[in-house]
Amino acid sequence: MTQADKEQDRASQGVYTEMRNKPERLAWYQDMALGMYLYWTVDAPFGMVNAHSVIGASAEYLRRYFRQLPAFFKPSEFDALWYARLAKLCGFDYVTVPAKNHNGFCMWDTATTDFNVMNTPYASDILREYADALREVGLPLGLYFSPDDAYFQWRRGKTPARAHDYANPETNADLLAYDKAQIRELVERYQPDILCFDGYRDATRSLVEYAWRLNRDLMITRGGILTPEQERREDLRGPFEAHYTIGTQWQYKAGNDALKSGRELIKLLIDIRSRGGTLLLAVGGPDADGRLPRNMDDRVREIGLWNFVNGEATRGVRPWQAAHEGATYFTWDADAQTVYAFDTLPPLAMGEWRTIRLRSVRATDATEVEVLGQSGELLEYQPEVDPKTRWRQEGGELRITFCRAQRLYNNQKWPNPLVLKITNAAGA
Repeated sequence: MTQADKEQDRASQGVYTEMRNKPERLAWYQDMALGMYLYWTVDAPFGMVNAHSVIGASAEYLRRYFRQLPAFFKPSEFDALWYARLAKLCGFDYVTVPAKNHNGFCMWDTATTDFNVMNTPYASDILREYADALREVGLPLGLYFSPDDAYFQWRRGKTPARAHDYANPETNADLLAYDKAQIRELVERYQPDILCFDGYRDATRSLVEYAWRLNRDLMITRGGILTPEQERREDLRGPFEAHYTIGTQWQYKAGNDALKSGRELIKLLIDIRSRGGTLLLAVGGPDADGRLPRNMDDRVREIGLWNFVNGEATRGVRPWQAAHEGATYFTWDADAQTVYAFDTLPPLAMGEWRTIRLRSVRATDATEVEVLGQSGELLEYQPEVDPKTRWRQEGGELRITFCRAQRLYNNQKWPNPLVLKITNAAGA
């Protein structure tokens, strides 16, 4: 294989360097289904786009942004432990938070720049709060870091940009040294489990290698695997980290937003896991006061209830022979010889039956089939009904008939997918 072929191979996998994630760390990461993205920076008080407004901005706007805006960053209601407990309750496997965004604002007590959280009315190390809280509940810490740094450029008399040589640490030795100093602080001080580098691919090559030299056990997502944003890639098979928002913006948006429904988000998670990826979901907070907006909290808890019932079907699994057959999606637990089948057809009413026909899954003499969360022994208020799941293998087709027999809402309506657990399964 020529050097050009090697470069193309790495690029196709989202890998920026000759180095790669250690296989055991990659396997550890692939077991995780869902990450919570708590995305905010100094401009969160306006509920505006994160950082990007400085590109193409007037000189007066930049002066206000860099010199006046930090005086209004005071999320007095922020509680890192509350977010950590919410993530744990709702079945998130890790939490990723921004250390530095493209604007250059640092969310930790850094010696490298005065444009940081300690020089705001909040005046507390937010990364330390996150790191301590996540370790208390036993969740991995992920850090997002952008090598682009508008403040670094602005204070040196440059126009903030993302595509010029002076904005690229690979072609700006001063910026590279600056970024490396920040990466060293982050890795040594906060000991993250996961790093996600933003910026253009060629702008982060040296930083990815540098981070791995500091700690070879770091799992690097962007820079080490593919990380599509807001984009469904049917061609992708794991590992990859898919970045999505609940609404239309990564950080808190003050109005003018359209949110995905809980069902849309759960189906997104199912689709990504069926192809071996992991979903990193930006949950639209914290807001200006440090709280998670109520509508975003509602979505997180809806996902959480679904995970509470069905989480085993997405965690610690790999893709099945087929990602899906029509509206039925699959994951596979090789150790348990178990296929999980996700029914994404329109939701069933309480006590309503459905039959699905599968060709990629074959029952064996030891196969059992159940709907996750249900005992199959009782349908509330209908003792005469036997809600046990039935199945039979007919030639090359496995037919499974099941009903919804668990009440999760008072009105007996549940809009989200049921999951079938097919044990001792074989491939077609």
